[in-house]
Amino acid sequence: MTSVVGPMWWGLFAALVGVMLALDLGVFHRKAHALGFREAAIWSAVWIALALTFNALVFVGLGSERGLAFTQAWLIEKALSVDNIFVFLAIFSYFSVAPDVQHRVLFWGIFGALVTRGAFIWAGASILHTFHWVMYIFGGFLVLTAVRLLTGQDSDVEPGKNPVLRLFRRIVPMTPDYDGARFLVRRNGKLLATPLLMVLVVVEATDVVFAVDSIPAVFGVTRDVFVVYTSNIFAILGLRALSFLVASVIGKLRYLKLGLALVLAFVGLKMLVGTYVRLSELTSLLIVVGLLGGSAGASLLFPPSAADEKEA
Repeated sequence: MTSVVGPMWWGLFAALVGVMLALDLGVFHRKAHALGFREAAIWSAVWIALALTFNALVFVGLGSERGLAFTQAWLIEKALSVDNIFVFLAIFSYFSVAPDVQHRVLFWGIFGALVTRGAFIWAGASILHTFHWVMYIFGGFLVLTAVRLLTGQDSDVEPGKNPVLRLFRRIVPMTPDYDGARFLVRRNGKLLATPLLMVLVVVEATDVVFAVDSIPAVFGVTRDVFVVYTSNIFAILGLRALSFLVASVIGKLRYLKLGLALVLAFVGLKMLVGTYVRLSELTSLLIVVGLLGGSAGASLLFPPSAADEKEA
């Protein structure tokens, strides 16, 4: 059984994430603005480099088994977060959120995800430790999620029907208009929420739904809480910068959902038959990389025709 990671590693992770988030919002993006392609690409590369650096430290300090598990879990979560960007963009479009404040919403959304995903992961680990058979439920759920992706049942996004949004509008006093990048304003002596806070709440609620899909997938790779949590957080940290690249880059990956569906199906089946069939971490990693890389390669080799783009 894998040994428990000591507080030094948790402290290293917390320090890296804390320093980078402080630099991100407090220094480089203190003034709300829309990220251009070049700036978004640079920041995406920075977050990926940080994740890979931490991955290398895990390899050296905690062994190859944890290192390979981190790589595989990070890749799966990163791919899922790319697909989830489309939903966030739909939310921003629905609520007419200006591009220059979208980064701030995503920043605080990810800050909240540090807490909510941590709670999901610790609860999931405790349940799996006590009730091993829950692994089969997770596996079946991932296979069903893969089928849903393949059949397009997840493609309709209607932010206005979000139950959290309905509750928020009912109980929170709110201004009718946005006030720059502010979530709260004081009017006539009363503290009111702006629509931007409502958007943040919807983004947080949506991320909880995403966590229900993605966290079981990572538990299919490893039950090591340290690897599950750190890979999960490093994968979503770069989501803000990546979202600004979606329109020009991610839209060309027409087979991304097929690759994601196959990865989820693979992980789900691995959880279902793991008692009888044991794959090494390296083999699993190669399969995940092959499926994701294959879907990206096929998208570039077989781009959509003009008719397909017009229909989309």
